[in-house]
Amino acid sequence: MAQPRSYITSDELKKHTKLGDLWISIQGKVYDVSEWAKDHPGGDLPLLNLAGQDVTDAFVAYHPGTAWQYLDKFFNGYHLQDYTVSEVSQDYRKLLFQFTKMGLFEKKGHVIFMTMCAIVMLLAVSLYGVLCCDSTWVHLASGGLMGLLWIQSGWIGHDSGHYQIMMTRGFTRFAQVLSGNCLAGISIAWWKRNHNAHHIACNSLEFDPDLQHMPFFVVSSKFFISLTSFYYERKLNFDSVTRFLVSYQHWTFYPVMCVARINLFAQSFVLLLTKKNVPNRVQEMLGILVFWTWYPLLVSCLPNWGERIMFVLLSFSVTGIQHVQFCLNHFSSSVYVGNPRGNDWFQKQTRGTLNITCSEWMDWFHGGLQFQVEHHLFPRLPRCHLRTVSPFVVELCRKHGLPYDSASFWKANELTVKTLRNAALQARDLTSPIPKNLVWEAVNTQG
Repeated sequence: MAQPRSYITSDELKKHTKLGDLWISIQGKVYDVSEWAKDHPGGDLPLLNLAGQDVTDAFVAYHPGTAWQYLDKFFNGYHLQDYTVSEVSQDYRKLLFQFTKMGLFEKKGHVIFMTMCAIVMLLAVSLYGVLCCDSTWVHLASGGLMGLLWIQSGWIGHDSGHYQIMMTRGFTRFAQVLSGNCLAGISIAWWKRNHNAHHIACNSLEFDPDLQHMPFFVVSSKFFISLTSFYYERKLNFDSVTRFLVSYQHWTFYPVMCVARINLFAQSFVLLLTKKNVPNRVQEMLGILVFWTWYPLLVSCLPNWGERIMFVLLSFSVTGIQHVQFCLNHFSSSVYVGNPRGNDWFQKQTRGTLNITCSEWMDWFHGGLQFQVEHHLFPRLPRCHLRTVSPFVVELCRKHGLPYDSASFWKANELTVKTLRNAALQARDLTSPIPKNLVWEAVNTQG
């Protein structure tokens, strides 16, 4: 005889949202993932940010069908009493199931192979230019090619963080560390932690690290009240220095993007040197060490300091194009304050995202970011299929009256600068003084 079901309400589920006491619901069944959080391949942040609520849409978006078999060991015997599914979520899940039946998540195409070939070619030509040529112009061009190499390695790191790009997990891990840590100096562990937090909390001012760039940039005047970053675990103080820098952010945006890679280097080191749980920490650090061995040695082979500085600046500046691309997809879109919610997954992803309109022959340049809406809704989908599924997403958005925003590359730049300018002008408004006693708050803040 079947045992009667035990139920809890959504309010009761919301009481379990901390490390050590972390519950989630998937299709109305409640799971205790308190112990699993530290071993979760996607990190603990996705679980923490969505804790205490039904996360079905996020779960099916990020996990293949094979993941369902592992859920039973986390089932705590409860079902969600007031579990409901919105019409939007129903249609979203049907569409995801349709793409699964079409085999789109398994057919990865030749994009990764072609990208890796491009990386090898760019590296070889750049090395040849520095080591075998005496021309200053060739040396500078080699710096630009190095920047292009880092862009392509960025696409490899991005894709491999979402799905298995090689035949096995081991080869995928090798490709990640080689292209990210060794060739580009960026920790893939940092990238996955940062990027997963961004996807789960798309355009949340408090939870999305891709919008938290103080003291240099803010995309909304809501930052002026010194919000707390739940990613960086600290208060984002809007002090007098930040106000000054933000007041000119629409002018400094592109120059800062030219050296934004320094921030990625710093973030990688910060994570690897903290006590946070970092999978394969030693492997990650060795990969970073490889980069900081070969790249300085290559730069030192240039004949004088002028060429060395220009080589570094050119490689950083060219890679800055990719940093700009990441900003275009979200800076000008709708933002919100608060934690992400599982019951409006589809809506939050579409409202916080901007697509880039381009011809098919330019897809290589954007690396899949031109279909950012599709990518956020179906992050495991190989980028070679994003153009294919786009009409289905457009139709679903139209059916439910949701935005499907798209702009040309140049228009997206214009919208981004306009967003920064609007926030800059608000920051200059001296009638809105900065919070008082910031020094006192800093000294007396606990934690």
